[in-house]
Amino acid sequence: MSVLETSGLTKYYGETRGIEDLNLAVEEGEVFGFLGPNGAGKTTTIRTLLGFISPTEGTASVLGRNACEERELIEAKHHIGYLPSDPGFDEETTGTRFLDYQASLKGDERRDELVELFDPPVERKIEEYSRGNKQKLAIISAFMHDPDLVVMDEPTSGLDPLMQDRFYEFVQSEQERGKTIFFSSHILSEVRKVCDRVGIIRDGRLVTTEDVETLLDRSGKRVRVRTESSVEPSDFDFAGVHDLSVDGEVRFTFTGDYDTLIDHLDQYSLVDLDVEEAPLDEVFMRFYGGEVHA
Repeated sequence: MSVLETSGLTKYYGETRGIEDLNLAVEEGEVFGFLGPNGAGKTTTIRTLLGFISPTEGTASVLGRNACEERELIEAKHHIGYLPSDPGFDEETTGTRFLDYQASLKGDERRDELVELFDPPVERKIEEYSRGNKQKLAIISAFMHDPDLVVMDEPTSGLDPLMQDRFYEFVQSEQERGKTIFFSSHILSEVRKVCDRVGIIRDGRLVTTEDVETLLDRSGKRVRVRTESSVEPSDFDFAGVHDLSVDGEVRFTFTGDYDTLIDHLDQYSLVDLDVEEAPLDEVFMRFYGGEVHA
């Protein structure tokens, strides 16, 4: 069952494209990462799905309800948790009072558990919070009513590395409980840690949707070779070799057939050989054709 689905979803701001012809389906129980640099259309997609803005064209459904129909979307929102990219708070109130208010709106079945897990200073006024503590409070708010679907926009923004790891473990445990997680990010390492599938968006258009393992396979391997004899760049001009560098040693990213690579290396007397997984950033960059500014 598709928990979240769009068909031809398009949003223009005057002449400016937010998203165009977006076709997306997120299945029940999966963790789906929505990837792209800032300005690619991630937040516009989320805001359209949650009814904060109306689409120019196309349709969307959330938990089986029409996201473009107010009454249906209100029904769905009882079962949705939402973490915006820049959560807003009444800075004069304490974390406890903020959560009390959220509980009055949507329930708080898991509040105590989540406060203990993420440990924000709930007794203090929010104006005294660091960026990380505000993010922890927002995460608690998104999950405290035990929703079936949680939509998050850059969820680890402001969290320190230890708290990020705690958040990743929490997301995995939520998936084991049957929850569906949809979150946008420009941080590829976190997507790799927790996601089943990813969608990559560029300039408002969906470039690809793939499972993480397939995306990793496409990123290939980084190869570093040292040989007894000197080699020329043309010696490694064959299918699957990318970003070749020859400077005392041979370095490249390889996405071809590995038997072909082994057969080719067999003709050299090797001094050193190192093969490691290429970072996911490299395949991401191929979809963007240049530097991506987060």
